[in-house]
Amino acid sequence: MKIERIHHASLCVSDLARARVFYGEALGLREIPRPDFPFAGAWYATGGNEVHLIVLPEGTAPDTPLNALHRHVAFAVDDVGAASEELERRGYAVLGGGPGSTQAWVRDEDGNIIELIHP
Repeated sequence: MKIERIHHASLCVSDLARARVFYGEALGLREIPRPDFPFAGAWYATGGNEVHLIVLPEGTAPDTPLNALHRHVAFAVDDVGAASEELERRGYAVLGGGPGSTQAWVRDEDGNIIELIHP
């Protein structure tokens, strides 16, 4: 078996409207059509990959990542510093990401860790 690329990453969210602001507006991802599943969610295109947001049924708790070494999804960006500045301007706390940085991390409102990387 040969793995060629990440196809998608699935992340649990508690508030889909709030998550759409983060993923669609703050990160600038394009929402794409999603099958009619029996649970709420949204799908986003990220170049040749996808991010799938899943709203867990009430009373279900996802694993909560504690730091960048735990579950996360990484997005390649053209300028980590500029991306970090934009997220901080919007009120998100960013770890790393100063001028010339090649990596930074940010949490969405549900504790999912997003890595921004310039390979």
